[in-house]
Amino acid sequence: MREFTVPATITISAGANLSDVVFDHAKNYPSAVSLSRRVDGGWDDVTAARFAEEVTAVAKGLIASGIGRGDRVALMSRTRYEWTLLDYAIWAAGAVTVPIYETSSTEQVHWILSDSGAVAVVVETAEHEAIVDSLRSELPDLGQVWRIEADAVGTLTGTGRGLDDEEVERRRTQGNADDLATVIYTSGTTGRPKGCRLTHRNLLFAVLTAAAGLRSMFNDTSSTLLFLPLAHVYGRVIQCGALAYRARIGHTGNIRDLPADLAAFKPTFVLSVPRVFEKVYNTARQRARADGKGRIFDVAERIAISYSEALDHGRVPPHLRVLHGLFDRLVYGKLRAALGGQCRAAISGGAPLGPRLGHFFRGVGITVYEGYGLTETSAGACVNLEGALKIGTVGRPIPGVVVRIADDGEILLRGDNIFAGYWRNEQATQDALDADGWFRTGDIGEIDADGYLTITGRKKELLVTAGGKNVAPAVLEDRLRAHPLISQAMVVGDRQPFVGCLVTIDPEAFPAWRQAHGKPDSATVADLTEDADLRGEIQAAIDDANEAVSKAEAIKKFRILPRDFTEAGGELTPTMKLKRNVVLKEYADEVNAIYA
Repeated sequence: MREFTVPATITISAGANLSDVVFDHAKNYPSAVSLSRRVDGGWDDVTAARFAEEVTAVAKGLIASGIGRGDRVALMSRTRYEWTLLDYAIWAAGAVTVPIYETSSTEQVHWILSDSGAVAVVVETAEHEAIVDSLRSELPDLGQVWRIEADAVGTLTGTGRGLDDEEVERRRTQGNADDLATVIYTSGTTGRPKGCRLTHRNLLFAVLTAAAGLRSMFNDTSSTLLFLPLAHVYGRVIQCGALAYRARIGHTGNIRDLPADLAAFKPTFVLSVPRVFEKVYNTARQRARADGKGRIFDVAERIAISYSEALDHGRVPPHLRVLHGLFDRLVYGKLRAALGGQCRAAISGGAPLGPRLGHFFRGVGITVYEGYGLTETSAGACVNLEGALKIGTVGRPIPGVVVRIADDGEILLRGDNIFAGYWRNEQATQDALDADGWFRTGDIGEIDADGYLTITGRKKELLVTAGGKNVAPAVLEDRLRAHPLISQAMVVGDRQPFVGCLVTIDPEAFPAWRQAHGKPDSATVADLTEDADLRGEIQAAIDDANEAVSKAEAIKKFRILPRDFTEAGGELTPTMKLKRNVVLKEYADEVNAIYA
């Protein structure tokens, strides 16, 4: 199939604004809890009425500080309550939010502030403020700087006390759905980040349409703990969807606090990227083996996958149902407890999850709804929904979106979720959007007979060997990352006689492997890159991955790198995507060694 669409189910009114839900809920459900805020080790519930009051107070402070309609206000912070509060206050003031990852370098901060023409910025820490201060002389448009840790919310509230609440209502209802809501700069696996212009219509259409098909998650009895960066469109859309459908929201910005916060908050659903699901699975398997229960876990895994696959066929055999119930008490309940005990569903995006993990988690009792989208498509353009789920795919297009496969295999998308173009970059906009509104995603995929999309690779990442064979790295890399000892894998071989691979070792899994194989406690990964046992373990994973491809596409040689890829090291984006050009440059000698 070359094209598929699902009829639209939602129409966005001409005057719609993302902040509407805040004030609608305050009027209709004033005492309902909208968010829970981490305070002094506990959770402080924030009602719909209180949240609207705080949004109004901060919006008045922005207006009193000179922020005008359409002005860009940058927001640089970890995921926390204030991020959401400020985001909605900026919208209520008629302004435009420009997110900046809190891990961004000085150069990246300079580019985003200067390119967007931000007139103000809210930062989280003194370190962030120091970065902005160091750039002041190069940012003529920048005025106010507020710091969250120095009570930015309180300062803005005080500044706006002289204004009437009606001023916020007047300001936020002046515009229309096609006004700019946010400029999100792509994290940039190559080149300088481009600012994606997303309107209120773009985000509202994506949020309301996708969430409407996931009502077991998005409703007034559900809750989610946000821990992915809200600077990324994925986390942002979930934030907006949860608020729109009255699911309670919590935040945690420090990954070290995540296990404790999950246990305390007890979300009914979570959102994450495949690497986190891989980590949960691998950690559980490693612990089971360390406790001498490895065989039990292996059987439990097979039963979970078989149970999920049987659900697809509409009937679970009685013996499988009994075994599943047994392992639910022995194994699966403990896995759910790691997510707080109440979690029954999850949303996954950013990279392919794969059918094995999808079936495993559904068999455990946590259905993972995998989706696909980009910043330019307001996140999920295709999503698996309740009643329309096919594990191993990224779902069908959300209602109102059309997906088409071009002659060269590229995925094209069209709909009200497609961005308005790149900020101050007309050439890039023309390259991405054709005259009929089709967005060229740069991804390669296939649509099955039922309209479900499968991502098979990235157009720019396709390798062409010296023999002329096209190789999609994602197939091999995804399978390799499923191995508990492997953290990252990057396939190489463009214009080379065969396919090779760079592999990094998971620093959390390495100590247990080292002990189990009798290696010195002082030995590092760098010490063992040529160790026969370690290479044998990785070779077995390579052999398994090669089963998914033809002989011409199979990995022939690999190199184990001395350290893992990290965001801080520059090899990964904040959403864990590989910066291939950075890795190729940094590890050029290792790549050359493969072909020496």
